[in-house]
Amino acid sequence: MFFSGPGVGLILVAMVLAMLAQLKIQSAYQKYSAMRVRSGRTGAQVARELLKQAGLDDVTVEAVGGRLSDHYDPRVRRVRLSEQVYNGASIAALGVAAHEASHAAQHAEGYAPLALRTALLPVAGIGSNLAFPLFFAGYLFSAPALMDVGILFFSAAVLFQFVTLPVEFNASSRAVELLAAGGYVTREEEGPVRDMLRAAGYTYLAATAVALANLLRLMLLRDRRG
Repeated sequence: MFFSGPGVGLILVAMVLAMLAQLKIQSAYQKYSAMRVRSGRTGAQVARELLKQAGLDDVTVEAVGGRLSDHYDPRVRRVRLSEQVYNGASIAALGVAAHEASHAAQHAEGYAPLALRTALLPVAGIGSNLAFPLFFAGYLFSAPALMDVGILFFSAAVLFQFVTLPVEFNASSRAVELLAAGGYVTREEEGPVRDMLRAAGYTYLAATAVALANLLRLMLLRDRRG
């Protein structure tokens, strides 16, 4: 049931795409981390300046451990940057820092997709954890209602992935514009920043494809079980 049957091909294709997307972002991040920006500004400096320009003096910027662990936490209004981004003065560091600062700006503006994603987060978390155990319990014990509940829970996780796409793409677009308009990157550096953030976007597309493929497989298995 796990390795054969309807929908397996879709999942395999989606997983290959996800692996390729991860390789792409890892390669792009390594490449552009080695390219120092002419402005000499670090990711932390740029993030703080962009937040100040947006009137977000109450949003703090702090360093966290890990690689590619950068994120904005709307619950405590903090931009958290990995140490390589926080202290780095590279194309990659500035692109990531501006991207996360853009999430803070989205939050302050009440950007609808971000608000929806934040609201869906706890539901999606519960759904992704419970969906498969519930579904396969229903499948094994011929309990259609239990399978339906599992599908419903996983649908929330898939919806979360879809809502994430405009949030991330908008933040990347804003990041490039802000860096160029503020003189943090030159015209020649603008393209590499866009290329790196585009590579990051592929990972979100791949994650959405994997989630959708899994949902379709659950639905196909449900129909076969009757």
